[in-house]
Amino acid sequence: QVQLVESGGGLVQAGGSLRLSCAASGSIFSIDAMGWYRQAPGKQRELVAGITGGGITYYADSVKGRFTISKDNARNTVYLQMNSLKREDTAVYYCNRDSRYGLTWGWGQGTQVTVSS
Repeated sequence: QVQLVESGGGLVQAGGSLRLSCAASGSIFSIDAMGWYRQAPGKQRELVAGITGGGITYYADSVKGRFTISKDNARNTVYLQMNSLKREDTAVYYCNRDSRYGLTWGWGQGTQVTVSS
């Protein structure tokens, strides 16, 4: 059973930056494709960034050029650096297996990101 714990969210002004972290248990982390998702109020959860075991990255068009995903296999941690934040980035952010590569595990509690104007 993989457990995921997200952290690093908060309240930030538009144009600001945040760095999210996700600590994952389980030895499969290093070979799994991981992703960051977000869910805004009244909307479906969406994949915004992904990274394969080999380091190939994916970004949704809405965050391309502003967000950077990375992972530290030694620490079983995946990161999401978010720059030039916009109000529309406000959401609860979750990490999990990249759904394009396999079924997701159970979801963590997520971390709230709120961007004010």
